[in-house]
Amino acid sequence: MSELKVTGTITKVLELEGGTTKKGSKWQKQCFILDTKTEYNNIYCFEMFGEEKVNQLSKHKVGDEVEVSFNVSTNEWKGKYFTTLSAWKVFKATEETTVKEIQEVLETEESEDDLPF
Repeated sequence: MSELKVTGTITKVLELEGGTTKKGSKWQKQCFILDTKTEYNNIYCFEMFGEEKVNQLSKHKVGDEVEVSFNVSTNEWKGKYFTTLSAWKVFKATEETTVKEIQEVLETEESEDDLPF
């Protein structure tokens, strides 16, 4: 599957949500609204799940022009279907994207792919 990307302006950051799983581990997620300024299908609600991704989102604010890399997932529950846009990378969409920001994301992705053997 190819990588999905969209560029737009953050118009709203929703409240941080969190809790504890049945196994006792903590989780958190935060959603944000992106406006692409296109004529149709211009508003997207993305979800950032996990502390690391929520921290990545906190580097941006309402009004920032960003590029979002994301996956689309759909789950079924009691005969109803729910679709989620799961963002996994958010960058400023202007020339202000620094080498440091890119290196941070690459280092994070490399550490997640490390195998114990």
